[in-house]
Amino acid sequence: MAEKRDYYEVLGIQKGASEDDIKQAYRKAALKWHPDRWVSGTDAEKKTAEEKFKEASEAYSVLSDPQKRAKYDQFGFAGVDGAGGPDFSQGFGNLNDILENLFGGHFNFGGGGFDFGGFGFGGGSSRQSGPRTMRGRDIRTRVKLTLEEILNGCDKEVTIERNRPCPECNGRGTKNESDIKTCPTCKGAGQVGQTVNSLFGRTLTYTTCPQCNGEGRIVSNPCRRCGGTGLERRKETIKVHIPAGVENGMQITVRGEGHSAPRGGVNGDLLLLVEELPHSQFKREGENLFYTRVISVTDAILGCELTIPCLDGPYKLKLESGVQSGTVQRLRGKGLPSVNGYGRGDVYVKILVWIPRKLKGAEKEAVERLAASSAVKPDPSREDRALFEKESQYF
Repeated sequence: MAEKRDYYEVLGIQKGASEDDIKQAYRKAALKWHPDRWVSGTDAEKKTAEEKFKEASEAYSVLSDPQKRAKYDQFGFAGVDGAGGPDFSQGFGNLNDILENLFGGHFNFGGGGFDFGGFGFGGGSSRQSGPRTMRGRDIRTRVKLTLEEILNGCDKEVTIERNRPCPECNGRGTKNESDIKTCPTCKGAGQVGQTVNSLFGRTLTYTTCPQCNGEGRIVSNPCRRCGGTGLERRKETIKVHIPAGVENGMQITVRGEGHSAPRGGVNGDLLLLVEELPHSQFKREGENLFYTRVISVTDAILGCELTIPCLDGPYKLKLESGVQSGTVQRLRGKGLPSVNGYGRGDVYVKILVWIPRKLKGAEKEAVERLAASSAVKPDPSREDRALFEKESQYF
C-alpha cells in the first residue's frame, strides 16, 4: 500500500490556507479527477482518476473541518486516525451536486457547456489581487521523551537554528523604505498571466513573476548585513509543550516557530518528531504498558503482596495463593493516556515463577517431603482444569 501524502500537498495549498482556498483547491481537484469526467478514458486512466478523487476528497473532509484540521496540524495522520473519510461505497456522487454544496450555486456540466451561476470562474482566471504572501520554511527536529514525561505531558527546551528578521533593516531587506520599488514586470501583482490552450478552449493562467519571485517588490539598495534578504540565521532555544500520550514517530506541529519569511511574511512551523526512549521496566503498546515480575516458588504457593512500580507511583498488587507461572494481572487505568483524550490504558503484569536449579541438603529434604503430598501434584480434574486447557492450546 502506497504511503499517504500530506493533505495540504494533495490539494496543492499551504498550511496557512484559508477556508476559501481549501474550497477552491478541492473544486479544482474535483473538476480534474471526478470519475464522471473520465468515462471515456482507458481502464488505467479511470483507476487513476478514482484514486486521485478519493485522495482529494479525504483531504478536503479533514481540512474543511476546523477540529479535524487542528488535530491533523498537530499530530499528522495519527490525530485523525479513525475520523473517517467520505463513503464511496455507493458511488462517487454527482459532480454538479458536489460543486453546489461547496459554493451554493448552480453548476451545469451536461452537454450544454458550463454554467457557473455568476461565481466568476469563467475563463479559468485565478489571479490574486496583489503580491502573494511569502511563507518561511518549516524546521524538522527530534525531541526525546521518557514514558514518565509522556504520562502527563511536559515542557521541553529545543535548540534550533532558524532565519530571523535582520535587526539592521527590521526584515525589510533595505534600511530605507523608499528603496523598495514595485516590480515593473508584474506591476506589483506577484504573478504574470499566460494564455494556454486546454480541453475547454483558451484559458488564462497565472504563474509566479520571475523577476520578483512573487513578492511584487524589488529592493534597489539591499541591506549590507543581510544582503537584501531581510533575514539572518540565529541559534535559539525555545520552550515547547508536549501533550500527554504522544507516541514514538508521532509529529507535533508548533505553529510559527519555523524559519521567518522575507519581508514580513508568515513564519514556517516547527515540526517535532517524537523519539520515545526505552524504559528499563515497561514495554509499551499503544496506551497499554507491559511489565514482567519474577516471584519465588514459596510466594506462588502461599500468595504474596507485590509492589508494582507504575509511572505515577507504586501500586500494591496482592497475589492469591497458588498463582501459576504465566498469569497476567491487569491494573486498570494505570497505563498511558490517549493522545486524543479518551481515557487511559492499563498495565499488564505477567507473573513468572522462578524454579531454583540447586538446593542444599536440608532444603532438598524439605522439598522431597512436600512432594509426597497430593496437594502439590497436578490434577487437571480439579479447579486448575481451565489452566491446563488453556496451556495445551500452545502445543
